[in-house]
Amino acid sequence: MTTQGLDALKLQAKLMHKHATTWDRNFDFMNDVDNLVKTGQPIADAGMHHQVCIALMGLPFESSKVHTPEFYVGIGRRLLESGIHIDSICLKDASGTTDPNTIFETAKALKKIMPPEMPLWMHTHDTASTAVACYMAAIAGGADGVDLSVRPLASGTVQPDARSLAHALKGTGYSLDIDVSRLPAIERMLTDLLKDYEFNPTTTTADARVLGFPMPGGAIGPNVHMMVKAGILDRYGEVLAEFPIVVEAGGAWTSVTPGSQQYWLQAFNNVVYGRWKKIDPGYGRSVLGYFGRTPLSPDPEVVKTASQQLDLPVFDGDPLEAAPKNVEPAKKALEERGLPTSDENVFLVLAAMVPGKKLELNEGIRLLTGNAKIDIPLRLTEQVPAATASAAPPAFGSPAPAFAGPLTTRCTVEEKGTRRTFVVTLEPAEGRPGGPATAAQPPIGTAVHSTFAGSVEVVDILVREGDTVKVGTVVAAVEAMKAKHDIKSAVAGKVMSIHVKVGDEIDSSQPIMTIA
Repeated sequence: MTTQGLDALKLQAKLMHKHATTWDRNFDFMNDVDNLVKTGQPIADAGMHHQVCIALMGLPFESSKVHTPEFYVGIGRRLLESGIHIDSICLKDASGTTDPNTIFETAKALKKIMPPEMPLWMHTHDTASTAVACYMAAIAGGADGVDLSVRPLASGTVQPDARSLAHALKGTGYSLDIDVSRLPAIERMLTDLLKDYEFNPTTTTADARVLGFPMPGGAIGPNVHMMVKAGILDRYGEVLAEFPIVVEAGGAWTSVTPGSQQYWLQAFNNVVYGRWKKIDPGYGRSVLGYFGRTPLSPDPEVVKTASQQLDLPVFDGDPLEAAPKNVEPAKKALEERGLPTSDENVFLVLAAMVPGKKLELNEGIRLLTGNAKIDIPLRLTEQVPAATASAAPPAFGSPAPAFAGPLTTRCTVEEKGTRRTFVVTLEPAEGRPGGPATAAQPPIGTAVHSTFAGSVEVVDILVREGDTVKVGTVVAAVEAMKAKHDIKSAVAGKVMSIHVKVGDEIDSSQPIMTIA
């Protein structure tokens, strides 16, 4: 989600080649040719097949200036004239939103200017159920290769099943360079290997709405999973509806990594906090020029807001030269923890370094210290044991247990297939145990909770016990949707106690701290 310096990219290319990568597909979400040339050089120098990409995307608004055949061919021409060694070119449509005619015209025009021995590849997803049609258009235009999959990992948000395209090519004079009769055996192996996994249907099902929210299939899955975990999946539709706004205002970069996540997080922030009230750092840095040049000029008001909120000026320099130099800091972090400073370990740490994120939460360091937190949607294999016969139910009419309130918890309501999660705070009743403080009792204080109903990670505690805070003071931060969210105090007072530490996973029922 951040720009890496060329020293880090050289290390990555070296390690990829060392660990048997043969083809390296290089893309830039801005389609910035200068970025593509500079990031492609380490791939060529390492001795891998350098496949440079032209990133495609169907726009969720009208424009004749970008994401047209002429736009894409212009990028290809500049790449071919740049002098960088290129082994093949790939038309990469990560969201599956480009129409077949645009693909056909782009492929046909590119083949006319490419060296005859250079292959043209095509990559798309089947989220809008148009992938086979797009592949047929690319092949008719001169494409030499396409990306395919096989059930149960095929179609929907992934590539189409190879058997589907093999069938579509019958009688055309083209065929796939694979033995389709062997695919059922692969399918059986995959089915067995995936038996312990469970995926939300939203992450695997074709959804033509993607034409209005160009999200890669590979990003829909993790984002839906994170929304479920954070207890906010009911807002999924609102986030999708905000997509055309953030795409046009941002400057119409393509939705490959990290562009898709920047669009997603800004749309999410617009829904949760109000439009442009909270600029996602990645989105803001993109409109300000820190990742390269946007295809269209971004909205001037959004640029101004991003600059003010992030306290950053507009940048027109080389984003790779301005990127953090993380190799030496990564080595130092390893040395401080007594870990080997091998190339592999250095890369694991630097690849997970994010500005403003504490190193103890760095995923590379967590992995190397045996404390990895890898969140994958595993099916539960253990059943909760049934209550034993000897467990006596509470007596009818018995009083509820006393509690020192307020007590905050969650409840989930399902109605006609729609699930909504509510945060409920229970206050102790007058005169009951744990009730309001009297003159002889000290005040209990007000608990500060996460604003997300579901599970989030505490990434910062900004106050200490004894500190005095005002209403609206940012006292902590949590990570949800791979973004940092401030937690503010709703009351003025003194921090009496802090109940969590950085790295803890909490939900809205667990107090972060108490203020009185």
